Amino acid sequence: MVWIQRRKLLASCLCVMATVFLLVTLQVVVELGKFERKKFKDSHLQDERKKVEEEPKHLHPFPEKEALALGGKSKADVGAHPIMLWWSPLTGETGRLGQCGADTCFFTINRTFQHHPMTKAFLFYGTDFNIDSLPLPRKAHHSWALFHEESPKNNYKLFHKPVITLFNHTATFSRHSHLPLTTQYLEGVEVLKSLQYLVPLKSKNHLRKRLAPLVYIQSDCDPPSDRDRYVRELMIHIEVDSYGECLRNKDLPQQLKSPASMDADAFYKIIAQYKFILAFENAVCDDYITEKFWRPLKLGVVPVYYGSPSIADWLPTNRSAILISEFAHPKDLASFIRQLDYDDRLYEAYIEWKLRGEISNQRLLTALREREWGVQDINQDNYIDAFECMVCSKVWENVRLQEQGLPPKQWKADVTHLSCPEPALFAFSSPVPPALSGRSLREMWIPSFQQSKKEAQALRWLVDRNQNFSSQEFWALVFKA
Repeated sequence: MVWIQRRKLLASCLCVMATVFLLVTLQVVVELGKFERKKFKDSHLQDERKKVEEEPKHLHPFPEKEALALGGKSKADVGAHPIMLWWSPLTGETGRLGQCGADTCFFTINRTFQHHPMTKAFLFYGTDFNIDSLPLPRKAHHSWALFHEESPKNNYKLFHKPVITLFNHTATFSRHSHLPLTTQYLEGVEVLKSLQYLVPLKSKNHLRKRLAPLVYIQSDCDPPSDRDRYVRELMIHIEVDSYGECLRNKDLPQQLKSPASMDADAFYKIIAQYKFILAFENAVCDDYITEKFWRPLKLGVVPVYYGSPSIADWLPTNRSAILISEFAHPKDLASFIRQLDYDDRLYEAYIEWKLRGEISNQRLLTALREREWGVQDINQDNYIDAFECMVCSKVWENVRLQEQGLPPKQWKADVTHLSCPEPALFAFSSPVPPALSGRSLREMWIPSFQQSKKEAQALRWLVDRNQNFSSQEFWALVFKA
């Protein structure tokens, strides 16, 4: 009997210990979850704040902008200058007095300045622009400024009239924006003319014994441009060496597999060995032109381009790239590539401009000469600095007008500042391999774009109401029957 009671007591103790253990474990899991969520959030914000430093260096490898020291100044002291509040924490700066020519503005990500009387402008980074938190109510003297150099797929609702016209000032990839960033991936004329990485045609012909005529390197698979579908069809008609995650049939050296290696010297030398590269953007928009186009031109490789319909306006010469829009079907493009591959005289016509160092496109030359920012140039502001100073200068212009008793100027973006057509899918007769069917993202982009129109309309209505709103209110409007 005593033995039985001892077993019951032991069992009870074990149950209590197990319960305590489970509770402690649960608490640990909860705390770890909080920690991980916080770490993820902090990491995300840090990544956004460090875009200038840590994204592939061709994007924005900029030196820190010179700033006036704040010292121990109070918020009231700071308020002696117009305040530019980064509502999206792109720069990560808690406070900086920035000099823009003769004008000085205070730049910060500190949202406690939202209702400060000297807060004149709210700066938004397009990818992070969302409905969860907006600086409402918006006062009459509050300008909204948009910085968005990235793909439309990052935030489709910005690309519709109801939303883009919310902004007073813009810096986008469109030539029509207030601060055009169309050439954001091109350092300058000299890198186009440079022969540093050029592999002689004789050597390329010899390398053709082990290399395909075309190379493709993409790891962002099935984007809105539907480029992988085109390349998959093209591969039926001509050999393509594909190194990225998308349609990969060849591997890069281990040390070059990181996206951060895309501007490594060793990576450049691999690409430079090819005659042609498939330079396909992830989205099709006028003036949306990335390093996919400029990199091969710098390396002496002929880009086979798909992306911006206005690309002809930015070619170094009329014959410096092959545009797939000029071919009815991938098999026609493949036939043309083979013709150039076999005929040195025809191929050289596409690199003659580089061999001679001659760029005939005056639009391109003018854009590079007149832009107010530089790429990898310590002697120039970067384009984030230029954007900040553009807004600062506009704010000061109105301050001076009001000091003279004159009405302020009104600036406003229009649809040309950020506009892309609805994504379109390629339709070829060749079936998609069974292993690839059902896993493609390609079908999601058109419905996503169509829904973004409803999101844009709902957002505009709510912002025009000029009151804070909840995400529930927003989505109720979006899906309203």
